[in-house]
Amino acid sequence: MTVIHISKLQKNYGALRPLRILQLSVEEGERVAVGGLDGPAAEVMVNLVTGATLPDEGAVHTFGSSTGAITDGDAWLASLDRFGIVSPRAVLLEGSTLQQNLALPFTLELDPIPADVAAKVAALASECGIAVEHLSRMGGEVPAHLRARIHLARALALNPELLLIEHPTAQVDEADRPALARDFADALNGRKTAALILTLDVGFAEGVAHRSLTLQPATGALVAWKVKRGWFR
Repeated sequence: MTVIHISKLQKNYGALRPLRILQLSVEEGERVAVGGLDGPAAEVMVNLVTGATLPDEGAVHTFGSSTGAITDGDAWLASLDRFGIVSPRAVLLEGSTLQQNLALPFTLELDPIPADVAAKVAALASECGIAVEHLSRMGGEVPAHLRARIHLARALALNPELLLIEHPTAQVDEADRPALARDFADALNGRKTAALILTLDVGFAEGVAHRSLTLQPATGALVAWKVKRGWFR
């Protein structure tokens, strides 16, 4: 099943040139990294894939349907259940613990957290490389690499079919990036979740993606970046 198919896309968003993508496909369970998009362009790309914004030209299809075919607000909100988004733009509740932040996808009962939800949170944290002793820390106190793992865990909590990962290492110290890439890869290896990874970090791309491409912004062509051994196909 093709999860994302983009063809002849063009989107103006106030930059020197529009975002152009000649063609991009992501298959079920495949993890594709795309380099060459800065922060604003990556945000626009996420919005295009989720249907929050529409292309000026070309087409974006997700799960076999055009994003332009969704004209009802309720239908669009329902479609978001298929996506998980990992982004440094995401907000943590700074006055709440990491356990409470991770419980939010499951419940609004945070004080105390129901026992069954606490068990789900513990399992999810472990899956994403978050040690149990960190769960009592406050959201405003954690370093960038741990914050990135929290964003990953929350995005995976409800088992999305497609994960959109937006500049995951942008705020992370270089020394912490290899371990972060391993934890992202480990969390995804046991799932069928497809992933589109928008990053300028070739090391992260090589550590997590099955296929790595970089954008030529003038033409919209996607060409092979540094690709690790063992492509998805």
